[in-house]
Formats: sequence, C-alpha cells, structure tokens
Amino acid sequence: QVQLVEFGGGLAQAGGSLRLSCAASGRTFSAYAMAWFRQAPGKEREFVAAIRWGISSTYYADSVKGRFTMSRDNGKNTVYLQMNSLKPEDMAVYYCAATTFLPANNWSPSRLAEYDLWGQGTQVTVST
Repeated sequence: QVQLVEFGGGLAQAGGSLRLSCAASGRTFSAYAMAWFRQAPGKEREFVAAIRWGISSTYYADSVKGRFTMSRDNGKNTVYLQMNSLKPEDMAVYYCAATTFLPANNWSPSRLAEYDLWGQGTQVTVST
C-alpha cells in the first residue's frame, strides 16, 4: 500500500524559511502529479503548489509565488517545498497529495478532487 509521508514542519519566525519533504512509500508508486495544499484552522484546504509530470510544469498559488519553490527527486519518489520569507498567514497544516490516475484534459492543479492520495499533514507555525 502506497503512502505519502510529510516531513519538515515546525516553527519558524516570520521572514524565515522551512523546507518540507514528502516521500512516497510502498512497493510501487507512480504519479502523474504531486502537490502541496494547506489548511489553517477554520478555513478550507487550499492549493499551494503542484508539479505535473510529463509536461514538467510547476504551478503556484498567487499567495506563495516568489517565496515558495516546489521541486522533486524522481529517484527518491520525493517532492519538496522550500518556503522562504514566511508570513504569519502561511501558518497551517501542510498536506502532500498525488494524482495516481491519468489526468483528464481539463486537469486543474488546484482542484482537490484531482488528487487521490494524501499524506497525514505536517504543521507549520510562523511566529511574529
């Protein structure tokens, strides 16, 4: 059974940095895309960033563009989220997600329903 496990959450000061990792474990893992979402208390889960395999495209929410960078290591089945210039509004539980089925033509990186595999989440706290 394939699982996604996130690492790297914790406490950072505003203006600081954190790096999240998401590793896929299991005998076989194949994904068409992976993404990061986040959910703050009392708010809906929101899109942060995604990488689409095949067309090698990376997508970001406007709120994190220029500050966050998503990357991947195919050999390790791992994706990363480098978060710089953290703001208090970045504080949330961050979830890793994967699309393991062939995306439709209207695939949207920010749509939760596109992703069928989710990690358990890791807390990111930003202090002022």
